Amino acid sequence: MQVLAIFAHPLDDSLCKRLFDEATNRLSSEGHSVTIIDLYKDGFNPVLSKDEREQYFDDEFIPEELKHYQSELMKADTLLFCFPTWCLGPPAILKGFFDRLMKPGVSFIVLPSGDLAPNLTHIERVIALVTYGRARPILFWFGDPPRKMMTRYLKWFVSKTAKIHYLPVYNLHKPSELKIKKAIEKVRKAVSSKTRLS
Repeated sequence: MQVLAIFAHPLDDSLCKRLFDEATNRLSSEGHSVTIIDLYKDGFNPVLSKDEREQYFDDEFIPEELKHYQSELMKADTLLFCFPTWCLGPPAILKGFFDRLMKPGVSFIVLPSGDLAPNLTHIERVIALVTYGRARPILFWFGDPPRKMMTRYLKWFVSKTAKIHYLPVYNLHKPSELKIKKAIEKVRKAVSSKTRLS
């Protein structure tokens, strides 16, 4: 697999980082090619500028600072995301990544008819490692936006046969060592299972 692993958490000592490292190290050890994008370390600017919005429908227009990310998206057949849930959504830096990269000419194409066609159809797998402070029933009541973002919104852009693996970890306002151990084991099994990722 050609894995593009996108990390969106500012702290190196976070559970998110532990889960991300577990996943990427395991994938690498099994012979998969893993390219890491750490949005915070990159200093990624999440703000969609006035200039970008004005030229949004120009397929040829992409800011110089985004060309590297576009190139990596086009080379990958697997996307791995790891991020926390803040205020019922992903961190602004990841939302901005979608705002700026999910545009015509990159993630989709505007056809002459005006219809839209996905442009990331070479991507066959999406893995999302997502942490939450709250319990799942509360997130369900709010609609669980991160889950829908990964399993519904993103699914439209990729291959119709793509497998989406959503791995949430809930109730982390008061994490226990047992809960953390179980979360790490869950990630280890999920990314190393040839059955689930084939």
